[in-house]
Amino acid sequence: MNIQVIGTKKCRETQKAERFFNERRIPFHFRDLTEKGLAKGELENIKYSVPVEELIDKESQQYKKRGMQFMVFDIETELLEDYLLVKTPIVRNGNLSTVGYQPEIWKEWIKEL
Repeated sequence: MNIQVIGTKKCRETQKAERFFNERRIPFHFRDLTEKGLAKGELENIKYSVPVEELIDKESQQYKKRGMQFMVFDIETELLEDYLLVKTPIVRNGNLSTVGYQPEIWKEWIKEL
């Protein structure tokens, strides 16, 4: 199992995901979006498990600040250019991905160990 948690250090949902894996002593790699945003290939891999529409955080301050609710835009382009629009955490396990805090799915991944 190769778990990767993608998010920001300030995000409470990301902190909960980290705590979930730490409490179960499951090693994971944390990637801070503030240091390095999503790469195009990485976004493509995530899209196999999660529809791209679910990856943009329409509740985020950045989304509202930019007035994106009134705009027509390409979601992929915006996600690659502005990490503050990415809904976090994104948790990856090989080719599988989840967005948001989803312990039920992660427990299924752990059972497969």
